[in-house]
Amino acid sequence: MKFICYPKCTTCKKAQKWLDDNGMTYDIRDIKSENPTAEELAEWYKKSGLPLKKFFNTSGLLYKSMELKDKLPDMSEEEQIKLLATDGMLVKRPILVSGDTVLVGFKEQEWLDKLK
Repeated sequence: MKFICYPKCTTCKKAQKWLDDNGMTYDIRDIKSENPTAEELAEWYKKSGLPLKKFFNTSGLLYKSMELKDKLPDMSEEEQIKLLATDGMLVKRPILVSGDTVLVGFKEQEWLDKLK
């Protein structure tokens, strides 16, 4: 299992505590210092079954300063994935990758359903 997070993020801390409390083993990766590549993001997006917009950190300062809410609808999926790969702060976190399961953001019940 790969746990991609931002160590200062409170949601990431909650997710990590949940993983630890549930005896899960995982490799941790700092999304800011080791940004996901376009290839990784494309693979995770396909496996997640989620709309690509769910991979964007829509509450982040960078997302807002770049006015992406207005720009994303006019961008292709490939352009969006390349943009996400430019900066880990654009990517919603945490991301948990386990085999064919990819979870984006932390919703305890969803994690429970998918990982137990």
